[in-house]
Amino acid sequence: MKHIGRHGDRKVAIVYKTVPDQDHMALVVYTETMNMGMHDAMMKVIESKEGQAENELADVLFRNLFTDGRKMLETLHREGMLKKVEAKQIIVTPNAKSSVNLGELNEILAEMATGKDAADRLANLDKNAGLVDPTNKVQVESPSNGVLNDNTLAQQQIAQATRMENEAKSLIAESKLLLKAAYKLDSSLKPKTKAKKVAKKKTPSVKKTTSKTKAKVKA
Repeated sequence: MKHIGRHGDRKVAIVYKTVPDQDHMALVVYTETMNMGMHDAMMKVIESKEGQAENELADVLFRNLFTDGRKMLETLHREGMLKKVEAKQIIVTPNAKSSVNLGELNEILAEMATGKDAADRLANLDKNAGLVDPTNKVQVESPSNGVLNDNTLAQQQIAQATRMENEAKSLIAESKLLLKAAYKLDSSLKPKTKAKKVAKKKTPSVKKTTSKTKAKVKA
């Protein structure tokens, strides 16, 4: 299951796999510290199709509410439940037989995003039960006490908003191309544009000067 991992012997929900300007750090929530209601509501979101489809858990938490109506991501931040932890200290388990530290997984995902061929490396991890090379293992330390501040959360939300805006622009551009192709197949489906009516300007009427009027003027 995506977005779930372990930090030492503690279960965590991985809200952000990386932190701005600190790619080696991640933001997590220690799920056992949550009250039952919050825990169950968040796990329901994580396990949903929507939650599993998102690359970052924060994106789906941003759109969902706890049962008391509070926004999930904002509430986790306000209550100091978002913690910064070194990514290499977090172990994720893609399936029952494999595991890899989040730091290494982030590197692979970054390579794939930039077009580098990391598929073989990812497949090799899965083939070898995904266990990290013993020489690269990092000693797990006690959880960080650092709490996410407003500035960091704001940066995350700005990045999220920018990503959503770019996705929206991409969808709009794609929809225009689809419409253009559809109208090319059948032009009768294209909405007809109404011609704008141009109002005729009325020329001011000029009163004709009669002979009587001229006589009055002379007088």
